[in-house]
Amino acid sequence: MTRFSSSFLSRAARRAGLGSLVLASLTAAGCTVGPDFKRPAKPTETGYTPESLAPKTASAGVADGGAAQTFDPGADIPGQWWELYRSSELNALIDQALKANPDLDAAQASLRQANELLYAQQGALFPTISANGKAEQQRFNGATTGLVGPASVFGVTTGSLNISYSPDVWGGTRRSVEAQAAQAEFERFQLEATYLTLTSNVVVAAVNLASLRAQIAATEDIIRIQTDSLRVVQTQFDLGGAARSDVLTQQAALTATQAQLPPLQKQLAQQRNQLMTLLGKPPTEDAGQGLRLSTLHLPEELPLSLPSQLVEQRPDVRSAEAQLHTASANVGVAEAAQLPQFQISGLWGVASAGFSTFFAPGSGVWSLGLSLAQTLIDGGQLEHKKLAAAAAYDKAAAQYRSTVLSAFQDVANALRALQSDADTLKATVAAEQTAQASLNLAQQQYQLGAVNYLTLLNAQQQYQSALVNRVRAQGQRYADTAALLQALGGGWWNRTDVRPESKGKPGGVVNVPPVQDVKPPRAGH
Repeated sequence: MTRFSSSFLSRAARRAGLGSLVLASLTAAGCTVGPDFKRPAKPTETGYTPESLAPKTASAGVADGGAAQTFDPGADIPGQWWELYRSSELNALIDQALKANPDLDAAQASLRQANELLYAQQGALFPTISANGKAEQQRFNGATTGLVGPASVFGVTTGSLNISYSPDVWGGTRRSVEAQAAQAEFERFQLEATYLTLTSNVVVAAVNLASLRAQIAATEDIIRIQTDSLRVVQTQFDLGGAARSDVLTQQAALTATQAQLPPLQKQLAQQRNQLMTLLGKPPTEDAGQGLRLSTLHLPEELPLSLPSQLVEQRPDVRSAEAQLHTASANVGVAEAAQLPQFQISGLWGVASAGFSTFFAPGSGVWSLGLSLAQTLIDGGQLEHKKLAAAAAYDKAAAQYRSTVLSAFQDVANALRALQSDADTLKATVAAEQTAQASLNLAQQQYQLGAVNYLTLLNAQQQYQSALVNRVRAQGQRYADTAALLQALGGGWWNRTDVRPESKGKPGGVVNVPPVQDVKPPRAGH
């Protein structure tokens, strides 16, 4: 199409004496107004906290989730980071979510839409050629105009190719393509953000399910202990060795613990329903029945990216950067709209009195024109649109800085949480061991009559609290580990399950004004 239009315009221009004007218009198309986008400077910070954090967390004397975790600065994050938990059931849940979650499908459709709009916008750089044809027969009667004479019949047959081309003299069209390419880049990273959020939510939901099951099991253990204690107190009361108040107090303690089960079971059901939603299933179905804390491995080697790498890895930061790029290109679009606009139009065709003479010599027609339009007075519309585009760029720049700060905050919070989680678990394990030893001793002494009932009751309550706290602390370490990996970007650049070109991502777009490489540089490269 380009070769045809170029030869046609060249030939017609020579015949019309407009060759120099056309060539001047096409030569001027190399100019591009507006700012050239430059990626924001990378942060110079070397850490996420005012002081240096310990490179290794504390460990606790418990098998499930008690290992120390070591931070490895500069280490890469695997694309399937959830496999660090070494749970085949968790891996299966992630696979189901990636296949059926509607939010992920919507994000993929948004990316395809942005890419198609980009391709459509690129079409504005080329001439538009349309074909027209018409054949008409008409009977003319002179009486309709007051003339006297026989009626006559005549026909008109026409066919033509119409060519329209707007030379991108000031680069406004190229800036529009650049803006749409940046929008496609935005949708590409929105897809990655949706992917990361989905996988992280599935991991956290699975951990919460396992933790709630462990809390329910711990509560049921306490109920069994309190039931046994009630049996002992009741026996002593029957033998006259305990007061009625001791029996009532133990019954009250047992029913209070039993009352803790329904809220935990409600949370378990709600968490299961949330997991089903993430998997793209209705709540009538079920999955993850075998998830237990004991089936999950706590990742012991954790990557820790530098802040300069974080802005490359976080999908939300890259999305904000793409929006900044879009706003920058739109400034150029607004500036180009204030300048003279050129339009080249041409026609080549045939006109005859009928099909028999359609190809006869002398039936050809052609035309060629160049038009120029310049807005002189518009009440300041174009100027204010340019100022609005500049303000939109300032807004996008501020939003980018805010997104970067939030990314740093997420990593800092996750690091603090992991340090605190390890210390908390270590303390709760020690508290549980002490409380269990105290309860065993109190039970023995109470049966021998060496202590009163209040001592036994206090020991039961302390053990109950310590046991549930330990279980919660275990689950929190698993969940906050996922939070750190999510805060670092989730390793999307190392994914092998979905390649950019297979999902309509803009990695295959060529000859588009600058779209940055989406793969972040690794340490040492």
